[in-house]
Amino acid sequence: MTPKAASSLPGVLAEIADVAGEDAALAIASARGGTQIYVPPVPDADHWISKLVGVEAARAIADRLTCGIGIALRLDLPLGPAGHAARQRAQVDAMIAENRSERDIALATGYTIRTIRRRRAKLGKPEDDRQLTFL
Repeated sequence: MTPKAASSLPGVLAEIADVAGEDAALAIASARGGTQIYVPPVPDADHWISKLVGVEAARAIADRLTCGIGIALRLDLPLGPAGHAARQRAQVDAMIAENRSERDIALATGYTIRTIRRRRAKLGKPEDDRQLTFL
C-alpha cells in the first residue's frame, strides 16, 4: 500500500492518507465520517479500522494519530472531501437530464425520492409524470 498525496482531504483524513494511502482515508470517511471515532494505540485484528483497511495500515494510522505515545484517542472524523457531494449531485442531475425515473435515480445514488423531486424542481424540470402522486 503506497500512500498518496492527500492535499484534497481535510484534516485528520489527510494524516491518515499520509500513512495509509488516500483509498484507506476515503474508506474510513465513508464508513464513519461525521461521527466520533475511537482509535486505540495498537488496534487488534478485530478492530473496525483493521477490518476496513488491514491490520498494518490500521496500526500505522493509530501510531500517527496517537503520536506513538500509547494513549487511545477519540476524535471527530470529517465526512470526507467536499467534492464527493458535488460529484453525486452531478450524477443526479445527469440522470434527471436523461429522464431516468425517480426510483432508478434513488437506487443508483442513495438519494431519497423527495430529494430528487426537490432537485428536479430546482433545475426547472417538470415533475416525472410516470410517478404516482399521492395526496
